[in-house]
Amino acid sequence: MIHIHGAAQIATLAGASTRPKTGKEMEDIGLIEDGGIVIEDGIVVFVGTSGEASRYVEEHAGDKPVTVLSAAGKTVTPGLIDPHTHIVFAGSREFELNLRLQGAKYLDILQEGGGILYTTERTREATEEQLMVETVRRLDRFLAHGVTTVEAKSGYGLRLSDELKLLRVAHRLNAAHPVELVSTFMGAHAVPAEYKGDADAFVRLVIRDMIPAVAREGLAEFCDVFCEEGVFTVEQSRDILEAGKRWGLKPKIHADELVSCGGAELAAELGAVSADHLLHASKEGIRQMAEQGVIAVLLPGTAFFLMAPPADARAMITAGVPVALSTDRNPGSSPTESLPFIMNLACLTMRMTPAEVLTACTINAAHAIGRAASIGSIEVGKQADLVMFDAPNYLYLQYHYAVNLTDTVFKKGEIVIRDGKRVFT
Repeated sequence: MIHIHGAAQIATLAGASTRPKTGKEMEDIGLIEDGGIVIEDGIVVFVGTSGEASRYVEEHAGDKPVTVLSAAGKTVTPGLIDPHTHIVFAGSREFELNLRLQGAKYLDILQEGGGILYTTERTREATEEQLMVETVRRLDRFLAHGVTTVEAKSGYGLRLSDELKLLRVAHRLNAAHPVELVSTFMGAHAVPAEYKGDADAFVRLVIRDMIPAVAREGLAEFCDVFCEEGVFTVEQSRDILEAGKRWGLKPKIHADELVSCGGAELAAELGAVSADHLLHASKEGIRQMAEQGVIAVLLPGTAFFLMAPPADARAMITAGVPVALSTDRNPGSSPTESLPFIMNLACLTMRMTPAEVLTACTINAAHAIGRAASIGSIEVGKQADLVMFDAPNYLYLQYHYAVNLTDTVFKKGEIVIRDGKRVFT
């Protein structure tokens, strides 16, 4: 039994396990002052004030050993959740920064064989072991920033053998690393060089060969597609996501990132779990997403790094769209594992409040990857994924920006980061 006591604040995010928070609900983070938590066998068995937690331990510990931990002066939150990453890949693309500073656009770089296609070449060349080594480094950095669960997309293979390779690596890491990985198949991330000029043929390959193979091996829970001008059309995206649904893969969609092309509307039409990016989502698309309960996964770090205006988070929250946040960790448009910095950006560039931001990176993010029944809030019966931040209150997390305030991280009740340092094997 673990007894955490004396927390300056605990943000429980309780009461939203059956549906994500929307509108003004996103401001309710379930604050407890002078809080205490009791953990047993990796599960939260009590959360309340320090006095109440102490009484619970006295009444229930019996002969069990009790580890007592002080959280004095610290803010405790659920483990942070990143619901949109492209974390398994080889190589990096730092040279593209100069190109963008000189005026090159994202799609221009892609059409010239750079961007996703450059990473695809490096990733195809890499072995599973090489990918494991590179990805572990990224997961370690995520964990050091308080992130205990990430979604991991494929999409840098763009052919069957390599897409399966990426998903197998994600499954191996899920079993071997403290950070929990939830897998998404995204074979339709770009049209590979060998299919240039014939996107329809590649779409047929994704539908006919890739999706069935992924589903048969049980390698993914979700199917995603880059619905964007110059990549995959709304019609092609619909065909891919409907094929995924037939094979039991729940739909997600990269929507309206570079131009408004109907991606938000398609997400609503298909009942997608989430629509992500949405920098250019139409008012009608936002309205339809709210009506259908599609989660908006917003990626302010991508807009920041591409020097583009961010998504209109305020319009989405006002319309009743549930909002989550993510790093979009990838080698080209958002090379960062700092979800806390993304939370800072959400406040400073999208005018989300600190409470909304915390909701977006915990319980709403859990809903965006189908895990809200077990993680995303500090509630009795849920997995003990927790973060102690070196902050006197939750507001300080966004006030003291661009600094890693993570002190202690618990994954399934085990301490994996202590005093900001890795303690797991």
